[in-house]
Amino acid sequence: MTILFASRADAARRLAKELVRYRGRNPLVLAIPRGAVEMGRVVADELGGELDVVLVRKLRSPINPEFAVGSIDESGWAYVAPHAASAGADAVYLEQEKQRQLETLRKRRALYTPNRPPIGAKGRIAIVVDDGLATGATMIAALHAARAMQPQLLVCAVPVAAVESLERVRPYADELLCLETPEDFRAVGRFYGEFHQVEDEEVIVLLSEQPSKAHRGAIR
Repeated sequence: MTILFASRADAARRLAKELVRYRGRNPLVLAIPRGAVEMGRVVADELGGELDVVLVRKLRSPINPEFAVGSIDESGWAYVAPHAASAGADAVYLEQEKQRQLETLRKRRALYTPNRPPIGAKGRIAIVVDDGLATGATMIAALHAARAMQPQLLVCAVPVAAVESLERVRPYADELLCLETPEDFRAVGRFYGEFHQVEDEEVIVLLSEQPSKAHRGAIR
């Protein structure tokens, strides 16, 4: 196993350096909860942009709940992966799973941003961030949701991904940034030295923070 990043914060700083051309252009960084919100905070601060969440959920395989057979966004739009049926997800199961995940999305929206609507991306540079792509299913739903917000430019930015997942995601973004594409890709967390479980409380705090003037746009 090869450690590519010390932590999510380390990966985020490296992403921000590659996204420096968007510094000072008021980008909107959309992080996929929960793990990527810490990364999104770093990228938004480094680029002098805003941070919000894009709420999506993977559709879980009935055989292995860690394995995605698709994904769904807040509107109810769903992506079903080509391998869904072979992973045991028939039409009846998928409909039940969609409803379960939509209920989770409703609860998360109420918890994360109870006093405001999502930040608008219309006419802006929108950068969707996650800590890695395994199947790519969750990112596809996130990019679909972000595209519906009518950004000027839609960027997908991840530190690490499986090569085939990048190709699956590519048509959904205007620009695709990935730092590393290791062989034998089995799980995102194995490429991080520290990969803690992010809790809802941490997401709420990160979303409530504003970039400091000293930090704003300070690419190191």
